[in-house]
Amino acid sequence: MHTAGPYTPSLPGLSADENLDTVVNWGLGADSTAYLARMLTDPAAYGIDLERTAVLYMATGSEWPETRLLVEEFMLPLLREHGVRFVQLARNGHLKEDGFTILDDSRHPERLFTRGPWTLWDDLESVGTVPQQAGTRKCSLWAKGAVGDWWLTMVFGGRPFRQIMGYNADEEGRRFGDQTASKIPGRSGEFPLIDWGWHREQCEAYLLDRFGVHWPKSYCTFCTFPVSVGSLPVHLERMRSHPEIAGEVLRLEYTAMSLNPNAMLYKTRTLLEHFDPDRPRDRACLEAFERELDMPWALYHVRRLFLLSDDGRKRPVMRSTERVDLGRPRQLARRLISVSERHGLDVEHDPVYGRARAWTRRRATAWPMAEELFATAPARVIDKQDASFEESWAALLTGSAPQLPLD
Repeated sequence: MHTAGPYTPSLPGLSADENLDTVVNWGLGADSTAYLARMLTDPAAYGIDLERTAVLYMATGSEWPETRLLVEEFMLPLLREHGVRFVQLARNGHLKEDGFTILDDSRHPERLFTRGPWTLWDDLESVGTVPQQAGTRKCSLWAKGAVGDWWLTMVFGGRPFRQIMGYNADEEGRRFGDQTASKIPGRSGEFPLIDWGWHREQCEAYLLDRFGVHWPKSYCTFCTFPVSVGSLPVHLERMRSHPEIAGEVLRLEYTAMSLNPNAMLYKTRTLLEHFDPDRPRDRACLEAFERELDMPWALYHVRRLFLLSDDGRKRPVMRSTERVDLGRPRQLARRLISVSERHGLDVEHDPVYGRARAWTRRRATAWPMAEELFATAPARVIDKQDASFEESWAALLTGSAPQLPLD
């Protein structure tokens, strides 16, 4: 057994475990928790040998507080009672090469480690973006899939094993998606809740009867996906119950939209637009947001390229982000407004929360195209440029790009 503290390096020498042949994925939500709790009433009856089984949890870093409290109050004692091996994992950094960390590996877990050295929030905030709703859920693959696959590959080394997934009977499509996406040699997925015909309602009812509590959805506080969040009004009420969390998420979105006006959390409305300052509970969230903005800000130079491949298909958008200066928000906004006006550029200014943005090149209506802007935002975004960006920028644009002298 390999046990590591919450901020230790990953363990490159992790070897195959010949005594293990079953892994239960636990996402902490009602579905997988219901399976785990019911299975532990009689493991053998459900085809589980606990001596040869591990429960696997990947910490994304932004779990809701009530989920952690419920897990530690009801489920960890149950795992300890049955001597269940509980493995908690996290990433060390943005890149796969940064490695992964075993936060805890124990048959007597005392606490839930909800974050590790590097979280999905850290990753999004450092580049100034929010989860992308279009296409594959890359955030989940990055924060959970890649982490779990690392451990499974190391531990099983290609040996056959089964992985139990907590998809409920409403998610039949995920069974086939899982079977298609699985690339780990020797793995076979099993979906007991689907086989039992347990929909989400049955899972919630079982936990209510078993523990006497409503088990809420488990998802990141800044999640944008309805399949995870569920009803948006219910999600917003959850935010209002945690105004400090609402303030953090509002800052994440506000920062992302400073650098890219299209980077809102929801498709048609920003999170900020859902809060009414005349409502006391909403006002508490907005006041928390204002406290979150009380930090050093930066002036950023942002460029994007929207290019086509040789066969005419759209390539992933390329971006260059450079921090030009540091200061207080209104100080930086005044400077950007003054310089922009002298050069005849349109400037957008939010007098309430301080953001300013000036465009030196707006994107066109068809690919290939480029855009360039200067914007102020909380100083949490790092300098970052995609490989070959400068060469691609020069190749697309004739002559020098419009400049905004900031002296």
